Formats: sequence, structure tokens, C-alpha cells
Amino acid sequence: MAQLRNVTELLERTQAILGDALLDVERQFDDELASSNPYICDILEHTRRFRGKRLRPLLCLLVAKAVGDIEREHLILAAVVEMIHTATLVHDDVLDEAAVRRHVATVNVRWNNQTSVLYGDFLFTHAFHLAASTGSADACRLIGRATNRVCEGELMQTRNRGNLSLTEEEYFSIIDGKTAELCAVSCEIGARYAGGSDAVVEAMERYGRNLGLAFQIADDVLDLTGLESSIGKTLGTDLEQQKLTLPIIRLLQLCPAEQREQLLLQLEDSSESACREVLRQARELGAVEDSLATARRCASEARQALEILPASPARELLMLLPTMSIDRSC
Repeated sequence: MAQLRNVTELLERTQAILGDALLDVERQFDDELASSNPYICDILEHTRRFRGKRLRPLLCLLVAKAVGDIEREHLILAAVVEMIHTATLVHDDVLDEAAVRRHVATVNVRWNNQTSVLYGDFLFTHAFHLAASTGSADACRLIGRATNRVCEGELMQTRNRGNLSLTEEEYFSIIDGKTAELCAVSCEIGARYAGGSDAVVEAMERYGRNLGLAFQIADDVLDLTGLESSIGKTLGTDLEQQKLTLPIIRLLQLCPAEQREQLLLQLEDSSESACREVLRQARELGAVEDSLATARRCASEARQALEILPASPARELLMLLPTMSIDRSC
């Protein structure tokens, strides 16, 4: 099966399958947030440049196409999920004290933290307002449940900053909420509103969740090993803020007993030189590759979940996304 070379190819192949559906989602997004307030318009225009692969709307629409067809609810709810995702990015940049996202100054740098927090809230409230326009209480509950789980994941991550005893189980619980949940609900919405059976809906939810886990593990590796100029966002924040991610948890497991105390001191230090040394050890002891192997297992489980679907161009593209979520530089 041919792999996707880059995001441009992904979007080209997606348009060939979905037609103008992704543009319709963009219109839903923009129309809902339209404002006559110049200050809000400035922020909206600025954050428009944050939008990247549109992974979550793509998942929703591709699953809908693979299961049945794209309906009005898909266009609305895909925009809703993207709004929620954007809100979490704006809030994350405050929590991480990040300066750059997609090669653009973050809202907290361009304006201030107060503006970022309130703008994130603005996005959340519009997302719930737009979800209500479906007239479906079930849709609102799906979105509400997913948003709750995202917030729980973020709260648990914040609570565990500096916890150098964080377990893998706790780590996976955090990323399952903060990242995988929105991918899972995007796929669940795609299947449910395309008329999928309970078995198909469950399988698509599982696909999205495993893809989201693979994506986040790869993201945590990139935070250690990536080039900021390529990725386009502030890197190294996990180590600086003592957030244990899978590569560091695996490093602590692989580190020889006689070196463990020194490693813990370096993790507590979180200076630039200490972070460089931690990265060197993570590479040399195999923690980076070990983490990527786990991401690849999640990707494999995602692909297995698609076996319930009949062959189609949409299914083929969905098959390629888990690998692309890992083999990326941004």
C-alpha cells in the first residue's frame, strides 16, 4: 500500500474523495465565529493560521464516506470538534508558556495570557452553540462527554508535573483524554451519522482512539528530537516543565541503576544542558525507538479496526493515516 508523502498529498487525495465537504466544514467554522468586534476579528484572523492538517474533520468526513455518506450533521460536528481542538491549543500555549505555533506567534505572545484564556473560552462556547444547531441531544452529549474527557486529561497532566514516578498507565490515561478522545469522537460521529451499525460505530471509535494515541506518542518524541524550524512550534516544553512523557518513562526504566540518581537530578534540573543530556541518554539507551515502536503498535491496532469496513477509497486513505501520524516531522 503506497504511503502518503506529505500533508499536501493527504489534502489532495482527501479532496478527490470528499469533494467540497472540507470547505463546507471551514464555512461552518467561520460563519459560527463571525463577529463585528474588531478585536475579536483580529484574534480570529491570527489563529486562522494555526489550522494545519484538519485531522479531526478529515477523520469525521472520511469515516462518514467509508461507512455511508456525508450528512449535514457531519459538517456541523466536524467544525465543532475542530473548534474544541483549537480552544485546547490556545489554552495549552498558556500552560506551556509556548511562543510559537505553526510558525506563528501564539495568542499569549501576540496579546497576553488573559486574552488566550478568554479566547479559548469563546471557542468552547461557540462550539457548544453550533453543536446545538443539529437539534440532536445525542450529538450535544457526545461533544460534551468528549470535551469533559479532554479537560480531565489536561488536568491530570497539570497535576502530575514534576511527578517523576508517573507510570505508563497514568501516562496513557492522560493522553487518552487530552488527545485520543477528540480523534475517537470524530470517528464515532462519522460512523453514527452515516448510519453505521453499533459494531461499526464501536470499531471506528477504536480506530480514532488508537490513531490519537499513536499521534500523541509521536508528538512527545518530536518534542524531544524535533527541529523547531521544521515543526513550527515551541519544543522542549515537556522536559522544561517536568512533564513525563513515554520516552522519559521508558528512559527511567532502561537506565542502569547506578545512573538513575543522576538522571533524576537532570530531570529535576530542566536546564538546557540537562535536557540535552537527557535526550542523549534517551537515544543511546533506546527509549526513543522503544516509544516509537509502541506508537507503531497503536497504529497497527487502528488499521485492524478498519477491517470491518468494505473496500473504498475513503477506507484506503484511513488505512494510511496511522502511519503518517508517526512518520512525520511536524
